[in-house]
Amino acid sequence: MSILKPAAVAALCLALAGTICANAAEPAVAVPAAAGKAQLVSTAPSETVVLAGGCFWGVQGVFQHTQGVLRAVSGYAGGKREAATYEMVSSGSTGHAEAVQVTYDPRKISFGQILQIYFSVAHDPTQLNRQGPDHGTQYRSAIFTAGEQQKQAAEAYIAQIDAAKVFSSRIVTQVAPLQGFYPAEDYHQDYATLHPNQPYIAYNDLPKIANLQKMYPAIYRADPVLVLKR
Repeated sequence: MSILKPAAVAALCLALAGTICANAAEPAVAVPAAAGKAQLVSTAPSETVVLAGGCFWGVQGVFQHTQGVLRAVSGYAGGKREAATYEMVSSGSTGHAEAVQVTYDPRKISFGQILQIYFSVAHDPTQLNRQGPDHGTQYRSAIFTAGEQQKQAAEAYIAQIDAAKVFSSRIVTQVAPLQGFYPAEDYHQDYATLHPNQPYIAYNDLPKIANLQKMYPAIYRADPVLVLKR
């Protein structure tokens, strides 16, 4: 994603106002609820999974508006700690993906529901090493799992969705063990909430949050759970 100068922001916001912005993000796709091995039941007070699906601003925004999510932090996964900075990751050479660490209460929302939202409204899982206007391996679709149970459930759910043929192309989402998650710089946190009129957010990310509300009204929360206190 790119951050435009204020004058360019204002001009593009005017150009993109109205229904164009409302329909600009990758379209939401209704995917089946997790079944069989794709279900993962837990009675722990919290569980965590790291999800990558293009620019972390939009993925974070979606899960910050999801009931049962305790925290959603933008960051980097898939590479080494010393290279986990925005400038280095943006080169596409560090092995990282822009990702979001989602901590949730499994007594209120299941792992399967988290993945259902991820595959249906948070991003397009059929795009290889890109998402919308963003290109490169740092924008790949990936689930970084916290253990073997998450791995098996994620793989089973991908197989279930592929079998349902709800997408015109096969899912390319990677499933890999989490080796480390490194929070992004503070100015990236809560970005969609703080900058709703930024053209990139208005064009690509606000429609995802709107789709969350439309498709999953029972688990949508109007007030996002934010990372930083302001």
